Amino acid sequence: MPLDHRLTPEHEELRRTVEQFAHDVVAPKIGDLYERHEFPYEIVAEMGRMGLFGLPFPEEYGGMGGDYLALGIALEELARVDSSVAITLEAGVSLGAMPLYLFGTEEQKRQWLPKMCSGEVLGAFGLTEPGAGSDAGGTRTTAVRDGDEWVINGSKCFITNSGTDITGLVTVTAVTGRKADGRPEISSIIVPSGTPGFTVAAPYSKVGWNSSDTRELSFSDVRVPLANLVGQEGRGYAQFLRILDEGRIAISALATGLAQGCVDESVKYARERHAFGKAIGDNQAIQFKLADMETRAHMARIGWRDAASRLVAGEPFKKEAAIAKLYSSTVAVDNARDATQIHGGYGFMNEYPVARMWRDSKILEIGEGTSEVQRMLIARELGFGGQ
Repeated sequence: MPLDHRLTPEHEELRRTVEQFAHDVVAPKIGDLYERHEFPYEIVAEMGRMGLFGLPFPEEYGGMGGDYLALGIALEELARVDSSVAITLEAGVSLGAMPLYLFGTEEQKRQWLPKMCSGEVLGAFGLTEPGAGSDAGGTRTTAVRDGDEWVINGSKCFITNSGTDITGLVTVTAVTGRKADGRPEISSIIVPSGTPGFTVAAPYSKVGWNSSDTRELSFSDVRVPLANLVGQEGRGYAQFLRILDEGRIAISALATGLAQGCVDESVKYARERHAFGKAIGDNQAIQFKLADMETRAHMARIGWRDAASRLVAGEPFKKEAAIAKLYSSTVAVDNARDATQIHGGYGFMNEYPVARMWRDSKILEIGEGTSEVQRMLIARELGFGGQ
């Protein structure tokens, strides 16, 4: 039976709704916010009212009762216009709320998910550390039992949505013990914003994603109840591997949106820009470049939708998610480079969206697992272990 990744009427309606929102609401505002490095609070609030933060969650927790394919559709359409807004949604759902939904207690879900699904509260996922990026097993942050509390010490870096005015919690990975062979047992623990000893640094000065909130976190004798443990003690490593597998599909959808946005802007520019007495789009060299860009975006879309469809169907999807993330992130960088070239000198000016897309594209080959990590995962799924 051939693969069919055409959208259902419901998914197509969602796509059109988010597409219109991105063009009517996001596009007119995001350029100024981006250059001022300001978080798009009004846009995020509107996305919350639309139900975008609750797309893949059940209605009983305040969600929309949709699926991961619906989330990917929304991310792709947002990223066609701006990636800062898209990554805010992606991190809020797949990194902020999803750990609680998949592994949290019923009490944790009831306490946090309704506010997160409405966009009233953002959550963050504290995994990466200064000395533990791709090697997440090298976590140094610790959580020690003291009576009925965890005492947390350590630091995290590059954490999205961790310091906004509406951030409510960070789910932190920490070493809570040692296995018989000496390897660390890692657990996930909720740390609410404002907890004494929990310090959020100023936003990073970044190359791109300038309207996304990204910060370093530190924990100095931070005390939270033992009940803030997410899932089983010592299962944090397995939990975040599952979260990252799903997150790669979301990042792939975002990357596909950026790649398609580069096509959108370049086609428009090629029709409007004239040189030597004709539109530059009349030149076959430009046409072929646009054709290559459209082909890449199209194939990237097939990749992430295939992985999402497998996830929704309850089928294995690890390899397909890694393939989608690897390919789409490469495509995003390639299309951003070509879009800048088509725009010429104007492509280097921040007033044009492709300049923003060019700046935003590179991180997609790094975040949620580098391209090298994706190749390693794919090779393992093919039966090759080791380095």
